[in-house]
Amino acid sequence: MVMVFYGSNGKSNPVSMENKVEHQTENQITYDIHLPSNLGTLYKVRLGLQSLENNISQLSLCRFKIQNTSTLDTFSLTINKTLPLSPNGDRWIEFPIQWPLKEAFSVVTYHLTVFSRNILNERNLVHMTACIYGTRGDTGDRSLLQSLQNVQQGEKNESFLVIVDAVDLGELEKIVLLISSKADCKLDIKKLHVQEAMKEHPIYVFEVNEEFSVIANKPKIQREIPGSFLIRGAKQKNDIDNNLKKEGSQVKNLTEYTIKVYTGDKRGAGTDANVHIILFGNEDKSEVFQLSQSLEHQNPFERGKVDTFKIKTKKLGSLRSVEIGHDGKGFASGWFLEKVEITDAARNSIHCFNCNRSVDQSVITLYMLFSF
Repeated sequence: MVMVFYGSNGKSNPVSMENKVEHQTENQITYDIHLPSNLGTLYKVRLGLQSLENNISQLSLCRFKIQNTSTLDTFSLTINKTLPLSPNGDRWIEFPIQWPLKEAFSVVTYHLTVFSRNILNERNLVHMTACIYGTRGDTGDRSLLQSLQNVQQGEKNESFLVIVDAVDLGELEKIVLLISSKADCKLDIKKLHVQEAMKEHPIYVFEVNEEFSVIANKPKIQREIPGSFLIRGAKQKNDIDNNLKKEGSQVKNLTEYTIKVYTGDKRGAGTDANVHIILFGNEDKSEVFQLSQSLEHQNPFERGKVDTFKIKTKKLGSLRSVEIGHDGKGFASGWFLEKVEITDAARNSIHCFNCNRSVDQSVITLYMLFSF
């Protein structure tokens, strides 16, 4: 059994209970845990199993009690739950801590909907988790492919619902995906929606728009997906749903673009930040694409390197400009972008967009220099 403690100043590393037994009776185990003082005031605990492997037996939890040995402040909670919560399901539960004279947060049920093209066909081979981050902490890694609900599977598009119970996360900020597989496969993920189960709105939208090439028994692919936008009302949701239906009916009209990104060959030119791009044509503009999986390099946007990405989007017409930028995350996020070359497969044309300058966290617009 493992616990993670959250305080006003951060969270602890996972604390294994294996060697911390202070006292044990037939139905009660007491642990003595020393937490870093810089955690601040504790406000929630995540409790669960280290893994679901090796046929771990179920763990029945009746009651949780925690006491600060310095102040003698005590909190207790009746749990009455068994882990895992369902066969091969969620191995974590979390709950708020309510200290005397302090208000506790509530537990919220979040609905996380995954929109993709082919995950359901691969779910017996693939292991995928998501960690949702908000202004009040995170959910930890939660399985996305166990105990699915509201499964909808069409010829080109599919979606499924995952239910996550967590202490109120506040405003949602990002989702971190971890993907691995027992066999080589490609997973095409379009976007993620997250909303509170008891509320129709707001809906947090996290655009992915990426095909992941997963290699069997290799280290997990990790991808950080920042929040894209909020759907705040029914009308906005209907407009988006209608656009998705229209997009689904026009799948055959998608155009493939090959994007070559040239990072400058000078000191400090590379970046570890998350880079995104939008294409503008004389007929329409594309959605936001995260340029995260280079065809040449495991770590894209290194000094003096060229990284190639392939995307598919609706018909844009003749390309006129691009918007490109990054989120400023990671060490030494400053980036010197030399140029971007985009090949339009449908028109058999190449468009060149020169930059030759540093790109900070803001977005810059590049206009076409020439095409051939």
